[in-house]
Amino acid sequence: MPRSTGTFLERLEAGPVIGDGGFVSALERRGYVEAGPWTPEAVIEHPEAVKQLHREFLRAGSDICQAFTFYATEDKLNNKGHGAGKHGVYAINEAACKIVREVAYPAGALIAGGVSQTPTYLNTGSIEDVKAEVKKQLKVFKEQKVDLMIAEYYEHVEEAEWHVQAIKEYMPDTPVCASLAINADSDVHGVPTGECGVRLVNAGADVVGVNCHFDPFRGIEAVVKMRDAVKETGLKCHFMVQPLAFWTPDAGVQGFIDLPEFPFALEPRVLTRWDMRRYAREAWDAGIHYIGGCCGFEPYHIRAVSEEMSEERGGYLPYNGVQWGTCLLKHTKSWVRERATREHWETLNPGTGRPYSPSLSKPSTART
Repeated sequence: MPRSTGTFLERLEAGPVIGDGGFVSALERRGYVEAGPWTPEAVIEHPEAVKQLHREFLRAGSDICQAFTFYATEDKLNNKGHGAGKHGVYAINEAACKIVREVAYPAGALIAGGVSQTPTYLNTGSIEDVKAEVKKQLKVFKEQKVDLMIAEYYEHVEEAEWHVQAIKEYMPDTPVCASLAINADSDVHGVPTGECGVRLVNAGADVVGVNCHFDPFRGIEAVVKMRDAVKETGLKCHFMVQPLAFWTPDAGVQGFIDLPEFPFALEPRVLTRWDMRRYAREAWDAGIHYIGGCCGFEPYHIRAVSEEMSEERGGYLPYNGVQWGTCLLKHTKSWVRERATREHWETLNPGTGRPYSPSLSKPSTART
């Protein structure tokens, strides 16, 4: 079965739309992104690596391919002496759009441009200055005619509102998704999560939700708060969730970046593909139609999400799907063939192989 067709909003109305994963973390693990700055100059310096990751997420079932433009504002590219600014805002964003277009459209996927939080917001608090930074990126996205915009990774709803407004002013005909990096309680300034969702819709967002910072189930919990608040006001929108692929039950207000394992020792917290199937099902049952991933998500995670949503997507399946392990029926060992059942994988409590590893950590509390 082919992917669904139509515009972005038409696809959302028809059923689940599957996003991709966190490029900045995936490419850091592959040696193409520098941890710390987390900027996307790899689209110029290592374009084939970026292109290959797009291909892998597409094969796994992604419907939306997001241009790798995370943190690609001028102030971030030059922040704290970082040298990515030598390439320029326009060149980085243009290269990202051209790479994703080459891969996505032949496969029937859509292209998203992306903007995210800026140092200017915390440094100046000026709506004019923040919108000016964002519009430097938007120039490219408008020229490249992306199918949708994703404004993501905001700890403060106020900045997200300003970004959504800037997109609507500059690209009025382009659908806008807005997601915050917050928990189910509030943003960093204490604005309740439900209220955050309402404010984003009032700012002009067509889709609202959360991304990054927290695990899938804490992410769903936050989006449900937004869903309920939005519905209570009588407003209408779609909802999205693109969480971490790491368990974060012990994370504080700023999520996994408060954990001592961040960013180089998070692997013991990675969700299995079976956890991801449960995530996809719970998200869909909660009325969330845009289901994707952020940091830690690899293509095999998205493949599991795609498999879980196959029936809702008209029977579409990604390449080489696992399908609850039925492929293990071809294994030479009988005891491995016995694991080719849904019951085995759905009820498994996996071991870690770390006999003295704690299940939780003590998050940092510093805010500098």
